[in-house]
Amino acid sequence: MARDGMSREEYEEYQKQLVEEKMERDAEFATKKAERACLRSCLRDKYRIPKSEQDEIMIQQAGDDIDVPEELVKMVDENAPQEEEEKQSILDQMQNIQNMDMDQIKEKAQATLVEMKSKAEEKCTVM
Repeated sequence: MARDGMSREEYEEYQKQLVEEKMERDAEFATKKAERACLRSCLRDKYRIPKSEQDEIMIQQAGDDIDVPEELVKMVDENAPQEEEEKQSILDQMQNIQNMDMDQIKEKAQATLVEMKSKAEEKCTVM
């Protein structure tokens, strides 16, 4: 029985190749999905977001073969020091605000308001 000009053995070999290629593609796809799930898990840990059961299941199904691409890991790690610096600078600013004199702040605000008002009067003939 020949199909499209192939003998039966050729056709069976062709079918085997198709099945093998499909299995390889499916394995690669599962690995990519697990890598993405692992990256999401890392991001969830970093930002203290609740874990996803679906991601955990994907990671377990893939086994220990999961390696998140280095570029993505670097992107996740690059943001960590910046966040700590921002937190520290915000905390420093909060402490500085507590140490500042409220009367001095009010005087600066009043002076700024008066200055803006006078400039607006100079530019606008209606005021």
